[in-house]
Amino acid sequence: MSKTLVEMTAEIIQSQITSKQMTTDEIRIALNETFQALKSLQGAEAGGMIEAETEATTSVIDPKKSIQKNKIICIECGQEFKMLSPKHLTSHGLNSKEYRKKHGLSSRQPLCAKALSEKRSQSGKERGLPANLRTAIEARTKKKPTEK
Repeated sequence: MSKTLVEMTAEIIQSQITSKQMTTDEIRIALNETFQALKSLQGAEAGGMIEAETEATTSVIDPKKSIQKNKIICIECGQEFKMLSPKHLTSHGLNSKEYRKKHGLSSRQPLCAKALSEKRSQSGKERGLPANLRTAIEARTKKKPTEK
């Protein structure tokens, strides 16, 4: 059985009273304000306004400063990573394409730390990926039929 707003309000104010001295007027005001706050939260939750408020919040960090040498900072929540995983972006209701678009990042911008991106690039070059990629692109363009 869930608690009523009055019961929750009473518990909150009771815990405040035990930690500091309050006059009768202060208790009455605190009860009223706490009840109103809980009531508005309950109404917002029922109306789905909580989701709209979280989407309207501003970014935690400037998108240009979020990608650093050894870390990337999620613009949505401020957590630091080596790479923003699809799983983390999903927790914000986004995929990598939507995340880049929402925060004005280039569609080609890797969502990982610069050092990790450079390491991957170097590793690919050592394995000969650019040459293999070039030949694959050339082969693909030769196979395309000409349109009339």
